[in-house]
Amino acid sequence: MLRRLAALASPVQTGPADLVALDAYFASHSSLTLVHIIPALAFVMLAPLIYMQRFAGASWPERLLFPLGGVVGLTAYAMSTHAVGGWIERSAVFFFNTLFLYALGRAFWYGRLGERFLQLKWLTRAIGILLGIATTRPIMGGFFATSPITHLRPGQFFGLAFWLGFTINTLIVEWWVRSPRGQSQLKRIAAPSAYAARD
Repeated sequence: MLRRLAALASPVQTGPADLVALDAYFASHSSLTLVHIIPALAFVMLAPLIYMQRFAGASWPERLLFPLGGVVGLTAYAMSTHAVGGWIERSAVFFFNTLFLYALGRAFWYGRLGERFLQLKWLTRAIGILLGIATTRPIMGGFFATSPITHLRPGQFFGLAFWLGFTINTLIVEWWVRSPRGQSQLKRIAAPSAYAARD
């Protein structure tokens, strides 16, 4: 996100042709890109707070996360209309972004019902899915690094990188929230006073 903000402020003019073209591409949609990545950056920076003991009784991190997540999700659909990786990337964005918004909506609903554990469980799913975009970056880096051998261009590998990155994150977070350890940790975060009394 920080790299993209820097590139929007000062697009790369020299260097590998693919990177120069990529920066120019995002610069041509700078307003939409900014409306997407600034809330996403805020979301990612706030997300760890909901797992920290010192913020256990605070509701303000979640009150900010839900609208920020909504903006990120809606703008992701809009950005996919300009997808570098064409329909393969668009299909990944549509599928995983819909999963993200569904998980976020379920978390919001359980929060309204006062079901803190279920809210945290679904919010964890949403955060894990959203962070799939970070997992795509090293995958893309591998594609860029091997492009002199494979001759693949960004338009050819972006879609695959999106599918791989988001799938990895979605499967890992789903495994974790269903695991006994994950369940135990989420319950401890959801009801810290009960565990403090027990300890």
